This record gives sequence, C-alpha cells and structure tokens, in this order.
Amino acid sequence: MTDRAEALHRFLERIPFVQTLGMRCDIKGDEMTAILPYRENLIGSVALQALHGGAIGSFLELCAMSQVFLDTALERPPQPINLTIDYLRSAKAEDLYARAQITKLGRRIANVRCEAWQADRAKPVAALPAHFMFAS
Repeated sequence: MTDRAEALHRFLERIPFVQTLGMRCDIKGDEMTAILPYRENLIGSVALQALHGGAIGSFLELCAMSQVFLDTALERPPQPINLTIDYLRSAKAEDLYARAQITKLGRRIANVRCEAWQADRAKPVAALPAHFMFAS
C-alpha cells in the first residue's frame, strides 16, 4: 500500500459517518473503488427494498473527496463547494460501488465526477458532479 493510500485509510477511519455507513476503499494500482456494503439500516424504502438516497449521496460525496485526497498532496480533505446528486435508478438491497474521476485539477479547486453502480457498472444508479476547494 502506498503512503497516500495509507493516509486515505487513516483519514477515513477517523470519520464517524464513514463507520456508520460501513464504507471502505479498495485501491489497486492507480484505481480506487469505494464500496458501500449492504446493511439493512441503509434501506430507505421498505416497499421497494431500495437504499436510502441520503446514504447513496453521502457515499458518492465521500468517494469523490477520497479521490481528490488520494490524487493530490493535500494534508487535509478538500471542502465541497457544490455538488449535485443525479439519482438514475433505484439502488437495490445490494452492495454499492463507486469510482470518481477528477475532470479538472486547479491550484485551489478540483472538478470531480463520481458514479455508483451495483451489479453492472454500465448501469449506474447515481452520479455526482462536484467541485471541491483545497484548504489553504
């Protein structure tokens, strides 16, 4: 594990909400995949057996923040300026995966796009375009 990957894992371990969600990151080479293991307490619609939109949105934001933290020399996590969550289809009562890509990295701001999927990566359940500011 690289120093940045270790720093990311240490950072995520200190965030109580990450622990509540049960989120973890799997880093292989230059790719990071965030994983939200299915838990019954993440269900938002009992009738549909669908994951709660707030859990999905939080997971996407944390995944995007983690990618910025991992790809930069930041000592602290970036601060969200704005973000939008596009819910594309219901997320079933299954594990959720996400990957983020930095679309533009400036001196003080990063533009990031993150997508979450379940069984088929080509069928995302949600997407997040976001802007993050680096603490000075």
